[in-house]
Amino acid sequence: MKTFSINTLGCKVNQYESQQIRQLCEQLGLHYVQTSDNPDLIAVNTCCVTHNASAKSRQSIRRAQKQNPNAAIIVFGCMPIVEQLNDLGENVYLIEDRDALTTELAQIIHSKPTILDLKESSTSQKIIRPKYGQKIKDKTMPNDVSLGSLGAFKGHTRAFLKVQDGCDGYCSYCIIPQTRPKVHNKPIADVITEAQNLVNAGHKEIVVTGIFLGAYGLETVRRKRWEKQENPELAKLLKKLSQVQGLKRVRLSSLEPADVTEQLLDVMANCPNIMPHLHLSLQSGSDDILKRMGRQYRTAEFLQKVELIKSKLDRPAITGDFIVGFPGETESDFEKTSQIAKDVGFSKMHVFPFSVRQGTAAAKMQNLVADTVIKNRCQQLRQTGDKLAFDFRNQFIGEEIEVLIENVSACSQATCDQVACDLVMGDTISGRAERYFMVHFNPAGAEYEKNQIVKLKLTENKEDGIWGAQGP
Repeated sequence: MKTFSINTLGCKVNQYESQQIRQLCEQLGLHYVQTSDNPDLIAVNTCCVTHNASAKSRQSIRRAQKQNPNAAIIVFGCMPIVEQLNDLGENVYLIEDRDALTTELAQIIHSKPTILDLKESSTSQKIIRPKYGQKIKDKTMPNDVSLGSLGAFKGHTRAFLKVQDGCDGYCSYCIIPQTRPKVHNKPIADVITEAQNLVNAGHKEIVVTGIFLGAYGLETVRRKRWEKQENPELAKLLKKLSQVQGLKRVRLSSLEPADVTEQLLDVMANCPNIMPHLHLSLQSGSDDILKRMGRQYRTAEFLQKVELIKSKLDRPAITGDFIVGFPGETESDFEKTSQIAKDVGFSKMHVFPFSVRQGTAAAKMQNLVADTVIKNRCQQLRQTGDKLAFDFRNQFIGEEIEVLIENVSACSQATCDQVACDLVMGDTISGRAERYFMVHFNPAGAEYEKNQIVKLKLTENKEDGIWGAQGP
């Protein structure tokens, strides 16, 4: 039987789409293996959201070619849409047309000669050209129905479920509107059916995700989506998901402040299987920088929503993204970011250094911040984030909480592919708390399974995480 592997870079949406491609390949008769097992075909799902992401995508392609010289390689994802990738060498199928992904994948696997036969020839890479015109607005996204709803999120404990795609917001630093410009949504009924299938496959937690999740149910992500009235669709979807039989946990991925509505928070507060955790992409604590970034909110609005969240939910976990060193960022701007992080009390902070992304408005901006300054500021903000995370965890010491086991020190099968599997005893087991932080504990001679939910009493908070123990 012919074999394949998938290398995935980038966001939760990319990871979801790789699962769709994996499922499709298996339906077409291929067997999934690890890249180290010398597969016949390697699919590389690329990311280009930053310059560094593009570099890592290229590295992944080159590494696959070097380590598997006899494999045929499919390159897809966001990167081929906006970058010239004509220098990848032989045995490479470059899919620029996202709409054609499903059809082309089936054809190149089953056509004569197939892509799997390319390794036996000197055929140069083939490029599947896009069918859309040169104008961004003409681009369309792959149809989720044609790619198929997922029956399982293999190799992962928590399942990601994409319900929305596309962004036409055009933040000045972001390339995504050029790779996924068409905003569209998965119907609620289809989401619920897919969620039930994932639960039936053994998943206890589903993470609802999208390119711009807060715009679920709408045709645009621009400011006009909420200027006249709040969008109720995400709250409706979340309530329906909470009623899926057997689903223990529902978690939302990234939102913008305007999309955190009272209706949404009421649903979260009244449904015990919806996790009290929100990820808000602040990016900067300076209104001047937010304006230059093209963000749709200012710090006062952000803080108002945080106050609302804390009034509705019990000690909610608020995580966030930050871009440090955006063009024109002064020391005062950075200090404002540090201060608002402390005011909010983030439970986890994802800090990214700004890097120029060609093709965006920010790439043309002046007043670039020196690399050494960016590096120092990132270090400072990460230290602030570490302290805030420690302080957030500390308030739960002595309490008993539920933890979903994700990691153990050893598994009986090194390439285990199951949602839940038999595990050998290890020194440390780690799991995800309802409020997203990881909890570690010693099994004390007992055996546990990945994907098992256990109750732990939190006993000790350390710099590397919080520790717990099971009661007698």
